[in-house]
Amino acid sequence: MPRTDSIDAPSDDSTRAASMTGASVSDDKDVLLQRDGRLARIILNRPKALNALTHGMIRTIAAALTDWADDPAVQTVLLTGSGDRALCAGGDIVSIYRDARTDPDENARFWADEYTLNAQIKRYPKPFVALMDRIVLGGGVGLSGHASHRVVTERTKLGMPETTIGFVPDVGGTYLYSRTPGELGTHLALTAVTMTGGDAIALGLADSFVDSAELDSLVDALTRMPAAAAIAQFASPAPPAPLLIERTWIDECYVGNDVATIIDRLQKSSVTAAGQAADAILAKSPTAVSVTLASLRRAGDLATLEEVLEQEYRVSLRMVDGPDVIEGIRAQVIDKDRNPAWQPRTLADVFDADVQAYFAPLGERELRLPRSLINETRQTTEREATA
Repeated sequence: MPRTDSIDAPSDDSTRAASMTGASVSDDKDVLLQRDGRLARIILNRPKALNALTHGMIRTIAAALTDWADDPAVQTVLLTGSGDRALCAGGDIVSIYRDARTDPDENARFWADEYTLNAQIKRYPKPFVALMDRIVLGGGVGLSGHASHRVVTERTKLGMPETTIGFVPDVGGTYLYSRTPGELGTHLALTAVTMTGGDAIALGLADSFVDSAELDSLVDALTRMPAAAAIAQFASPAPPAPLLIERTWIDECYVGNDVATIIDRLQKSSVTAAGQAADAILAKSPTAVSVTLASLRRAGDLATLEEVLEQEYRVSLRMVDGPDVIEGIRAQVIDKDRNPAWQPRTLADVFDADVQAYFAPLGERELRLPRSLINETRQTTEREATA
């Protein structure tokens, strides 16, 4: 995850392009909000920080979506990122590090607003198109992975890297990963490896593949025609999914609820990649991978994204109260020594009772997300019919 303390001002070219097309533009320096014909655009605008999310950005996006939901002139919403490196590389973890040390309540507010936004995107009444081009990590998955129209390219690198910093997949990541074929999501969550655009489609985290050379044309088409028709005009058959080739050993090794047993199977496997996966997991926080596995299994039994996000909120608050998140961020992006001192250091010292405690209710601090009055299947069908 990148250091995320530099912020770029909005590009003059972006404002000029909007004016040339007759579009309206809002120039919040971290998020650009543009209107062009039937299309409303959200452009994440921190390219030097790989468009990492701040609390202010989350609030800006949520407010815009609320306004556009009731605006009959807006037929489609589009999410993209500035620069040529990422849609979004996740949350601003330097801020999480700072706030955990000085203002822990701010992290709670950040996650409450972020998870509420994730649910808002999932239930949005209009087509929400996410161009998942290049790097899409963590919070970027939360913004795009719950969209109604998820577009990947040959450059997509998508993943949930949270265990690398002693954290757990959140923003609905355990909802998405727990619903992948077999144990592919378990493998991705524990190792923190990324997937390709072809993988994302095969695993249910994306819907359409568009060559990156066609993205500008797709955006132009979205200003003139319904989202589904515009995407269909430029979509290509999805490329092969490398992860599917690995599914046999992944399904065999990752079954069950015990991380130590999974690692033992990986180490005993004759497949080279399995041994590499074991090494990757062993380098992570023992607490983080143990709670991650439990989170995935629980998420698979929950019916809605809202229920999963509420569970993730409990876990997130308790994880940041512990030592490993702060230590993981320190090692990765503050001191950059890549040598975190996890507490405890071994899986043998992580007990089941400790893991289960992360899921206990928070009482008055519980996140209580609004529930849609419309059946999810019916809402999705109606949204696609108007796309």
